[in-house]
Amino acid sequence: MTTSSLSQAADMSPKHAGNIFMVVAPSGAGKSSLVNALLAQDDALSLSISCTTRPPRPGEEDKKHYRFVSVDTFQAMRERGDMLEWAEVHGNFYGTPRDRVAQAIAAGQDIILEIDWQGARQVRQHYPQAIGVFILPPSIEALETRLNKRGQDAPQVIARRLLAAGGEMAHASDCEYVIINQDFSLASQQLQAVVLAARLRYTAQSVRHADLFMQLGIRKPLNNAS
Repeated sequence: MTTSSLSQAADMSPKHAGNIFMVVAPSGAGKSSLVNALLAQDDALSLSISCTTRPPRPGEEDKKHYRFVSVDTFQAMRERGDMLEWAEVHGNFYGTPRDRVAQAIAAGQDIILEIDWQGARQVRQHYPQAIGVFILPPSIEALETRLNKRGQDAPQVIARRLLAAGGEMAHASDCEYVIINQDFSLASQQLQAVVLAARLRYTAQSVRHADLFMQLGIRKPLNNAS
């Protein structure tokens, strides 16, 4: 099966138990740290490795944190339809390869995406059931402190990120869940709770335990005929 046909089959079928979690946040809100903590504690969850044209930050590894590609390579992937979503953020391109997500969902596996609000909207066009979690900082001042403490960006880049943060956070209402990352330990627990709750939804459980549901005579509700 080709990448295109695999993705189309997964996009249209509601009969898989795999969940797509989209974690969205402005730069510096702690999105990556929370996702990494979640992945370390949940073996059943995998990360979709995004492509980006920005250079690696200190400590980042290719194909572990991101797939670092050239602008030409990124554009070629986009033109072939290999990107589930893509966006230009702070002068760099970011995108989610379509194949990994389609394969995970077809196999009934949970997958998590670290993306911005634009990307989340694009993903929902293909996967309306995707679960959005927006990570907010406790304040703009806290966000600025974190960006400065990170020591990865020049002052003008930090200023640009702070300027963009307000517009990005205005899209928190696009997500089903909002976590305020004031206390990292608490925020981490809350993100785990979202994942657990999603796995216990009727639609997921009825697919994952189809034989048991049949034995117990449990039928799909009429308003969920799909």
